[in-house]
Amino acid sequence: MRWLALALLLLAPHITAASAAGQETREPRARRVDSLFAELDRSGSPGLAVAVVRDGQVVFTKGYGLASLEHRVPNTPATVFDVASVSKQFAGLAIAMLVEQGRINLRDDVRKYIPELPDIGRTITIDHLLHHTSGLRDWPGTLAVAGWRFDDVISFDQILSMAYGQRTLNFVPGAEYTYSNTGYNLLAETVARVTGQSFRAWTDEHLFRPLGMANTHFRDDHTKVIANRAFGYARSDSGFRAVTNNLTALGSSSLFSTADDMAKWVINFDTRAVGGPAAMALTRTRGVLNDGTSIPYAFGVSHGEYRGLPTVSHSGGWASFGSFVVHFPAQRFGVVVLANNGGVNASRAAYNIADIFLADALAPPARAAATTPVTATVHVPAALLDEYAGVYRLGPGWYLRISREGGALKTQATRESAFPMTARSRTEFWVDGYGAAISFGRDAAGRVTHALYRGRNAPKLTGTTSPSTSQMAEYAGEYASDELQTRYTVEATDSSLMIRHHRHGLMKLTRAWGDDFTGSAWFMRSMEFERDPAGRVIGFAITVDERSRNIRFVKRR
Repeated sequence: MRWLALALLLLAPHITAASAAGQETREPRARRVDSLFAELDRSGSPGLAVAVVRDGQVVFTKGYGLASLEHRVPNTPATVFDVASVSKQFAGLAIAMLVEQGRINLRDDVRKYIPELPDIGRTITIDHLLHHTSGLRDWPGTLAVAGWRFDDVISFDQILSMAYGQRTLNFVPGAEYTYSNTGYNLLAETVARVTGQSFRAWTDEHLFRPLGMANTHFRDDHTKVIANRAFGYARSDSGFRAVTNNLTALGSSSLFSTADDMAKWVINFDTRAVGGPAAMALTRTRGVLNDGTSIPYAFGVSHGEYRGLPTVSHSGGWASFGSFVVHFPAQRFGVVVLANNGGVNASRAAYNIADIFLADALAPPARAAATTPVTATVHVPAALLDEYAGVYRLGPGWYLRISREGGALKTQATRESAFPMTARSRTEFWVDGYGAAISFGRDAAGRVTHALYRGRNAPKLTGTTSPSTSQMAEYAGEYASDELQTRYTVEATDSSLMIRHHRHGLMKLTRAWGDDFTGSAWFMRSMEFERDPAGRVIGFAITVDERSRNIRFVKRR
């Protein structure tokens, strides 16, 4: 024992020197990371936890701000956060592993595994779900139309029931990429059907326990107590308010984890110890549309680039939680940011950390685009500008109103500010506020018929008048959706149109164009009334956004 003590004493200076050298290389970077989030600690606000990994090792972890404002508990690397849509990459690997085992085929019709899904006349494959090309409506907006609020209990069964009720799609499967949480919920259910285990049990056994992610699980019961859990907070007039989180959206969300555990997950991107090389490689496979176009999205992650380096990443956001995981494959480097402060930009925070640790590998930051308008290169006669003035339809509830003011044009999109248009040619105008150009097209007769904006062809609309009292009365009535099992009542007055729902109350409708109205509720970008050949109003279609389109209601009386 005396000999061992002497040996350790002789060795101690070398250990101390090595540790000091390591601290010298780490501490400047750690201090710079601390400076990024110092205000969160000083202000006693909700904050975030971060983890940085490189070459299979955790090189930095820390928490900032508070996990619980009520109990003044600080965030740490062991604090449990709702990681929201970062959950999707776990569902993606689960599917990839079952594909490698021959238990799932990517080209299979989803109805092979979930026969409760209706036959909509188009085949939706597992591959479509993985790459957000299925055309299935997203549940957040669709359930809102059905009467749900985000502070309600939103269960996995309710989400599946909504999916089983869909009778039309946003688009033909494979025709476009449009993000859909619903698709990943169906993937989680597919894992359960194929394996005979619950999605939580399967992921616990095959992903989390093998990786040593002891504080990670898919929450399948919103009432269960979770130790060391952070709570989400949003800004309010008096500081912060707590945000309710009663969601169970397995596969697309509802994964609870820590920065420490997520660091192990990112290290596995390089080691591939869990999942294996073939399944992990499959999770990096980009989607391909029907026309052969490759998209950046893979199995719950998205391919990208940051300052010249390839990346694989995904963000998440729900109930004032924000998350971001980014991996730089060539550098074997990754950053995890988990936040419980709705004002924190998790992706920006992660890239700011990457700037510190990868300073020698990153290309210089791209120069910001000029903020001043592009100088006009041509003069366009006023008469020609007048031909361009008018209203153009970009989509349901989304219009461009172009007007001439003096010798120039201005454009204003629905619910947006007006911006000047600068002539680049007699047909193309730059809009600095959009960072894009708008050009105009004509028909064979020379009439201006459409505007082209970011590849979208917006037809020019002709003639409209404010509806008369009798025309307003045509819209009044009760409308129902068998698909969503819900009803709305439209009420007309001499000067306005209102819509009532038993959960959402009374909401105002504002005429956008023709029979197309926008609602005061966030989920009513467009409510477009439909008519029969005789001109009678027979229903309407609600478009929430690009993820939930044309939800149809039939006029009952």
